[in-house]
Amino acid sequence: MTSAANNTLIETPSTDLLKDPLLWFFAEHHKHRQICQKLTEHAGSVVLDAGLVKEILIFLQDEMPLHIIDEEDDLFPLLRRRCEPEDRLERTLGQLSGEHAADLDIGKNVIRVLENALESGRGLGTSRESKAVIEEFCRAQRNHIALENAVVLPIARARLTKEDQKSLGKRLAARRGLTDPFKKTS
Repeated sequence: MTSAANNTLIETPSTDLLKDPLLWFFAEHHKHRQICQKLTEHAGSVVLDAGLVKEILIFLQDEMPLHIIDEEDDLFPLLRRRCEPEDRLERTLGQLSGEHAADLDIGKNVIRVLENALESGRGLGTSRESKAVIEEFCRAQRNHIALENAVVLPIARARLTKEDQKSLGKRLAARRGLTDPFKKTS
């Protein structure tokens, strides 16, 4: 959700999307792209946008690791059970799993740059390493998300059953401490 008062806020997917967990993943990936866009826009700035930096820190420290768990513990195992040999997805899933580990490592470098900016009260552009660290992270994220959106999620849409998707939505919600998105309310 964005705010008119502060245009630096990043859109957060509606929890209603958990009823269609594959759409949830697309929305989460959109948020990752927004994070990269904001990081890139501010990489050279000498003025600190503390609100944005804090928001991106929350994303990197809490939300991104959770998203990776969603894929590694739930989505990818479901796909491995449901995909057909002609989908040729195993190699792609292996590549993405390797990238997840690298994403967390690169993310630690971005976290350090952001924390340093907050501590110094100066923009990201005042650090020599920030631009390179941010570029590396954003390039990796954009490539990773493109592969997931173009290959993995369409195959998931074709192969996962309605029950698979319902179970997936419930697990994603539970991991976030949310109620079952399929539970009927009276």
